[in-house]
Amino acid sequence: MAENKKKISLRFQFLTRLFLVLLAVALITGAFQLYFINEQIDKDIEKQSDIIANSIEQGIEETNLASEVIEHQIDLKLLSISHHIADLLEGKSIDEINNEELVVIKDRLGLSGISLIIHDNNDDIVVAKSSTSEEIGFSLKEFPDVYENFTSLFNNQPPPLTETLSMHTDNAIILPIAQSGSHEGEPLFFKYAYYHPPGADYIIDPYIEANEVYKFTSEVGPDALIEKVSKVNPYVMELAVLDPRVFKDPSLEDNIYPPLKKVVYGDYEMRTEEDTTTLINMLEKPNQTSYVNNYHGDKVYKVFMPTKEGKVIYMALDYGELSGPLYRHSIILIISGLVSLVILFLLTARFFNRVYRNIQQIKKQIQLLETGDFTAKSAVSDNNELGELSESANKMVDTLHGVLNETSDQASQTQRLAVMLEAEAANSVEKMYTISMEKTSQFREQLDDITEFLDKLEEYINNNNQTEDKKGKEILEKIGEMRKVAKDRTGATTDTTLALSDLLKSLHGQSTELSNIANNLLRKIDKFKL
Repeated sequence: MAENKKKISLRFQFLTRLFLVLLAVALITGAFQLYFINEQIDKDIEKQSDIIANSIEQGIEETNLASEVIEHQIDLKLLSISHHIADLLEGKSIDEINNEELVVIKDRLGLSGISLIIHDNNDDIVVAKSSTSEEIGFSLKEFPDVYENFTSLFNNQPPPLTETLSMHTDNAIILPIAQSGSHEGEPLFFKYAYYHPPGADYIIDPYIEANEVYKFTSEVGPDALIEKVSKVNPYVMELAVLDPRVFKDPSLEDNIYPPLKKVVYGDYEMRTEEDTTTLINMLEKPNQTSYVNNYHGDKVYKVFMPTKEGKVIYMALDYGELSGPLYRHSIILIISGLVSLVILFLLTARFFNRVYRNIQQIKKQIQLLETGDFTAKSAVSDNNELGELSESANKMVDTLHGVLNETSDQASQTQRLAVMLEAEAANSVEKMYTISMEKTSQFREQLDDITEFLDKLEEYINNNNQTEDKKGKEILEKIGEMRKVAKDRTGATTDTTLALSDLLKSLHGQSTELSNIANNLLRKIDKFKL
């Protein structure tokens, strides 16, 4: 026996499928949108970072040029001061100069210090006299590059290693900012100039503190640019210029000369091992590298861009701030899309509910028609196919109602006529039977009389010997024929009477059957509601 399947309404099927389709559309489009938005975010962030990095690189080049010009002016000033000190010393030998005299000149010229360097008998280059006691006896032999340049300077030759110098002339070299090797404790940084007066047995070394140099370059140097960019751009969390050589070999930062630092300019606090690995790899493959890094729970987009000078511009951008507007825009798009789908679902559901209610009305009408209620009608007022279907169904009901009413009337009339016919047939059968019996008896009596007469007539002819007579023979033949005709007519009359009786009996049976049919038809019509 087949199991009865549970019926599921058309509305439930439609709304369920519509909801699933809209949900699938929302999920698929949302996934694609998120994917493309993430792609767009990465592209926009990369583009934004490239713009910032390029502006920083260009700005650093420009500010480096400006600071180099300023530093060159300072170098020229130190060179001029060196010449002035040589004039003040009036060609004295190293032994004729004392430290107090250097202190006076230092204070007079506003320097951080003045030292006199000699090339001693041990082939060492040391500080012989100085306005600062810590400088006296400081040897430069442990710095090969400086030592080689000083040797050339004493010999009135051009310095061989000019790449480590800020400026040089035939008898003077000026170093970039370098750490003092003679001061103990916290490292101190100075700007050193070295001038060998013609014919002198010493080198004049005036120097100023690095802060005095920074004071002139800070307003236009890379640090100022980095600070300005950090303030103007809300996405920048950190900005710095790094030296990957020092990250590979941290001991370089401890060297006094040449001065090397991990962080050349700016701030670099968000350090990770991945950053260090990236910087070290950039020594061999100087390609721009960027990635998203987590720092104390915050997403940071880091960019490392190599420069022509071998340095690396480092940027830490706020990934949340960069991606926030795009995510907000995408969320608005997704929400608006979902709202549109929900509105579409509600409008479709509302429309289908109306269609479904109209279908239910027509269905109810058909179900009532199925039970025999031919007064059932549906009231669908929509000007569409369902309205036309309802109107057609109502017309069909009216037509069936009229047909059944007419059929009921005809069946009733047929029943009445059948009853009347049955009664008349019954009476006719009785009458016909009586008439048949009477006529049959009458014709038989008449046949007997005619037969008796014809027998007597035949006997008379035979007794009078007229049989031999031609006329007698004709009479006898006529008598035989008359006897036969009488018998035939009597039999025919009897047969006709019997046939007519049978016909009336058959008519009575058929009228009875017709009456039964009319009764059955009326009983069936009575089942319909009209």
